[in-house]
Amino acid sequence: MNSALLTLISLSSFYVGYKFYSKYISNKIYNLDDNQKTPAHQFEDGIDYVPTNKHVLFGHHFTSIAGAAPIIGPCIAVYWGWLPAILWVVLGTIFMGAVHDFGALVVSLKEKGQSVADISSKVINKRIRIMFLIFIMCLTWLVLAVFANAIGGLFTKYSTAVLPVNIEIIVAIIIGYFIYKKKIDALIPSIIALGILYLFVWIGSNNPINLKDIGVHPDHVKHTWVILLFIYSAIASLMPVWILLQPRDYINSHQLIVGLSLIFLSIFIIQPNIIAPAVANTNNGPPMIPFLFVTIACGAISGFHGLVSSGTTSKQVNKMKDARLIGYGATLGEGSLALAATIAAIAGISFVNTQSGLCLPWACDFSNAKSGALSVFIGGSSGLLQQIGLSESLSTTLIVVLVVSFAATTLDSATRIQRYIICEFGNAANLNLFKNKYIATLISIIPAYFIATNDALRNELWQTFGASNQMLAALTLMILSIYFWKKGKNIVPLIIPMIIIMMITISALIIKFNQSTTTLLYAINGTLIILISWMIIEGTIYCLKKYNE
Repeated sequence: MNSALLTLISLSSFYVGYKFYSKYISNKIYNLDDNQKTPAHQFEDGIDYVPTNKHVLFGHHFTSIAGAAPIIGPCIAVYWGWLPAILWVVLGTIFMGAVHDFGALVVSLKEKGQSVADISSKVINKRIRIMFLIFIMCLTWLVLAVFANAIGGLFTKYSTAVLPVNIEIIVAIIIGYFIYKKKIDALIPSIIALGILYLFVWIGSNNPINLKDIGVHPDHVKHTWVILLFIYSAIASLMPVWILLQPRDYINSHQLIVGLSLIFLSIFIIQPNIIAPAVANTNNGPPMIPFLFVTIACGAISGFHGLVSSGTTSKQVNKMKDARLIGYGATLGEGSLALAATIAAIAGISFVNTQSGLCLPWACDFSNAKSGALSVFIGGSSGLLQQIGLSESLSTTLIVVLVVSFAATTLDSATRIQRYIICEFGNAANLNLFKNKYIATLISIIPAYFIATNDALRNELWQTFGASNQMLAALTLMILSIYFWKKGKNIVPLIIPMIIIMMITISALIIKFNQSTTTLLYAINGTLIILISWMIIEGTIYCLKKYNE
């Protein structure tokens, strides 16, 4: 299979999906009306509720959901071959993930910016709200642990990325001031900021910053980065969204467009051969069904996206119809990133020096496929960029900065969302301590820190995160289905993905529970299974009751 042709077919499918399927979903189910005030206008406070240009908000939402996960997942999943990975990325994104993200955003807009958990209370009952909140908190701690580990590992291995990533934060704060306070149009400042970022990518590629050079023991470098990242995410999550979140994400959206354009351009120019098998022989590894579908979580369908949609994004939407571009469109953007990651892993990797010791996912055991996923993407993408004239150091730094930028966005967005959720839980359970935003922020990061630094958990987190992430998406689709069913809408496009994802993820969690190697893993997987089962039962009982009335 020609890699350029495969890429063209996949991108064309995304375009057709947006043009026709998203329009059908928007008109026939979600029923958007610009005459309805959005929460950003209803509750404008200059901190969380801020009416925002749809293109700027697209950038925020795009980069908040497009972290390291749509890169890691596909680079692991090619363990089962390129064909099932590509099919799941393309079809899952169009018919499941984008519908889910779009729906979570729309319902939150219609319900005064409330989270999916709060809306579940209104749709079904108060009990499910408590269970939803606990489930979301568990998932978000896993998200924070996974991404802090990923960034810490990248900063440790690729120290040339440290300078440009940190410079971007400073530049974002400066342009945030000019955009929000001075009312300057966002486009020009963000392009200038992007130029400054790339200047420091070039400078950083020749000037690595390693914590070992300032006295940190080599064995403690990654751990130190994890601590610093959690401190950063706590501070960033408490800032008004216009100071850092929005401007940095707008810069990152341009960065992602440039990065993806370079990768796709190199694919179309070079047309590298696909060296991975279409379907791999994995008799000694986990079965493709269900694990492929939870390994590629973000990049096909992701429950975390619903938290972003109903947590931060819904509070910034200017007009109701903007939700189509932001909710459905950004998910297709993430699918494009997952596509690029897959092509880099199955074709770009052919340009990596065979003496590098890099393990090809389909040619090694599953454990090594998991641990080497980011290196496969970085190596494959850098290899592609080198073929169009970039140096090895510059291309590697460019790709690492791309990955870290989005992972960092997800990290502090997830911390902010976790704070919202914990405050919601405090209100629901009448626990005043949890209502304090500073206490809630500490509760957000401390458990995540202990999970991230637990050696026994580190290598087992990805698929537990993936399965719980997918199940949250299924539960969100359940809430959306009931919500629009009560309004007399055709909910088949919501019901079908809900059922498929529920069956897949329950199977995966049960298998992971039986394979748990520590008491903590048993506890995590067991708790998730109990919460999921209880919420499904509550939803089923409610639907049967309403149907019989």
